[in-house]
Amino acid sequence: MLEWGFLLRGMLIGFAIAAPVGPIGVLCIRRTLADGRATGFASGMGAATADLIYGAIAALGLTTVANVLTGMSFWTRLVGGIFLCYLGVRTLREAPAERPAEARARGLLGAYVSTFALTITNPATILSFAAVFAGMGAANGVASYVDGIMLVVGVFSGSALWWLLLSGGVSLLRSRVTPQVLRWVNVLAGLIILAFGLVALGSLVG
Repeated sequence: MLEWGFLLRGMLIGFAIAAPVGPIGVLCIRRTLADGRATGFASGMGAATADLIYGAIAALGLTTVANVLTGMSFWTRLVGGIFLCYLGVRTLREAPAERPAEARARGLLGAYVSTFALTITNPATILSFAAVFAGMGAANGVASYVDGIMLVVGVFSGSALWWLLLSGGVSLLRSRVTPQVLRWVNVLAGLIILAFGLVALGSLVG
């Protein structure tokens, strides 16, 4: 039963990191509007695959040094919580990107590969994963690579779920997608991330 807890935790991480509407999100929306739901979802899955790789790096690192992180849990939660609060506030205040990331795609495979390349070439993403993993206490209870794998599968599933909801929602509401709607998506994502940070900091005094 414990492994399913790591799966759920990973899904929350993947969803929270994928949800802010940045250039990749705008690209997915534009492709959905222009070429249909399948192309938009394929674009999102490219980003989800990059999230899978970064999640695997973070999870393997946590598994390898689980004992060290457990001994430093106060500091990892403190740093992770502060960073999460910063990231949440920044997301709340940040206007959605007005232009999509630059990429040319041909067909579903092209859409997938192009967004994968755009996401994987942004090494700053690993910092977000590390902060979220630490802030949510993802290292706590990680005793084997099975636990780490469940975390990674959860990250991919959570990210993929967001892109499925985004492409499907945009396809159904083509005429109603406005910058204001995207702004509220960022507000929701920012509140979720900020909540993670506050929970992490609150656990230090509990």
